Amino acid sequence: QVQLVESGGGLVQPGGSLRLSCAASGITLSGYDMAWGRQVPGKQRELVATINRLGRANYADSVKGRFPISRDSAKRTMYLQMNSLKPEDTAVYYCYAERVNSGYWGQGTHVTVSS
Repeated sequence: QVQLVESGGGLVQPGGSLRLSCAASGITLSGYDMAWGRQVPGKQRELVATINRLGRANYADSVKGRFPISRDSAKRTMYLQMNSLKPEDTAVYYCYAERVNSGYWGQGTHVTVSS
């Protein structure tokens, strides 16, 4: 059974940092392309950062230069380092794993950026 479990969310002041983790079980992480997405109520989920099996990363313009994505296949864990956080980054953050004909989402972790 595939499980993706996010952690590291919470309340942070504007300008602060958080590191999200996504722990995977039931899959060999190195065989999957991975991503972080976020969603706010009433809006569609959007991908903010992706990292493929070769470690190549891409970012949404809204987070480029602030949210480096990384993965550690040996630890079966993916990370999102969130720096210079803004109130508009407030959302539920989800991790995603994908390969041909299969894709999996985690249950999400809440991030609130507020003073």
